[in-house]
Amino acid sequence: MQISKRVQGFTESVIREMTRVVAQHGGVNLAQGMPNFPPPRELLEAAHRAIDGDFHQYAITWGTPRLRRAIADKYQKFYGMDVDPERHVTVCCGSTETMLSTLLAVLNPGDEVIIFEPFYENYGPGCIISGAEPVFVPLEPPDFSFDPDRLDKAGGPRTRAIIFNSPNNPTGKVFTRRELQLIADLCLKHDLLAITDEIYEHIIFDGQTHTPIATLPGMAERTVTISGISKSYSVTGWRVGYAVASPEISLGIRRAHDFVTVGAPHPLQEAAVTALTLPDSYYVWLREMYQAKRDLLLGLIEAAGFVAYKPRGAYYILTAAAHFLRRFNCADDTAFAMYLVKEVGVTTVPGSSFYAHPDLGKTKIRFCFPKTDDMLHEAGRRLQKLAQA
Repeated sequence: MQISKRVQGFTESVIREMTRVVAQHGGVNLAQGMPNFPPPRELLEAAHRAIDGDFHQYAITWGTPRLRRAIADKYQKFYGMDVDPERHVTVCCGSTETMLSTLLAVLNPGDEVIIFEPFYENYGPGCIISGAEPVFVPLEPPDFSFDPDRLDKAGGPRTRAIIFNSPNNPTGKVFTRRELQLIADLCLKHDLLAITDEIYEHIIFDGQTHTPIATLPGMAERTVTISGISKSYSVTGWRVGYAVASPEISLGIRRAHDFVTVGAPHPLQEAAVTALTLPDSYYVWLREMYQAKRDLLLGLIEAAGFVAYKPRGAYYILTAAAHFLRRFNCADDTAFAMYLVKEVGVTTVPGSSFYAHPDLGKTKIRFCFPKTDDMLHEAGRRLQKLAQA
């Protein structure tokens, strides 16, 4: 019996496949964006208290009251957003499920969705499951800016929404205020919904600030802001994400979420309240810690011979590696990524996995740096084999 046409075009996640490959061959995993160091001690203690407490049954489907209140308070504190925890907030099983439930809630078959390319690999399948058609607008290296005219031409009568990720995976791009205004202008012109993946909102470098597009004039009611606790608090396995949207859209997200996963883990929702109420000093430390790791890995991979695009946020570094493909007789980025695993002992992600048009990424390789300094140094030592070859 055949599987559905809907999923026949899907491939397994290349990112998670590379983690399985490194488990098979051994080596340093700089592929999947998950820290190899523990979360803040306060979170672990909160999780223990929740598990020891009475939080073992279903929570309210769209999130515990305490967590939704903490989310609303966070958006008021950091961005001055007026968020009603009862009407605007939906808690889901991680930001990936939040994105899928959002797309199911707002898209109809035949709708078009603008997506900036390169993009996190789940956006495309999410559109397909929702019956929508993605329309891609390229982010051009080295700074991964976009052509405003090309963005404007991407909007049409069938366009329903635009999806973007800031800070961006895999490029580390942080959308500027001017770029956000261009996106907002397009949304207002064509009556579009902005769906923003802001999971890396607190991992931002070089004195930059994160601006949610929902804070721009006219955008609060036409934005779904998606985030979660995975990245900023080093708990990628807890799977607690959330959406902030208008009451009408939130109702749709809640309905979709209810039948996709029912609810996020109850005790971990309780522990997440502690994450969202950590002091400001935590976020200062977080930015400084990850900026130091960025600078460390950037120097190591450049010393090995990669041409690196310096990220301004998130915890990835995208690189150009065409010269290595030629030197080691690799047909494309996937072949070179496998060469790195088997011959060098470092796992990365082929750049083409972030593009709908694979040719745009076939000479690129992505590294991640949420790792201990010892692991990053070991990766750098192994990568020196490339420079010496």
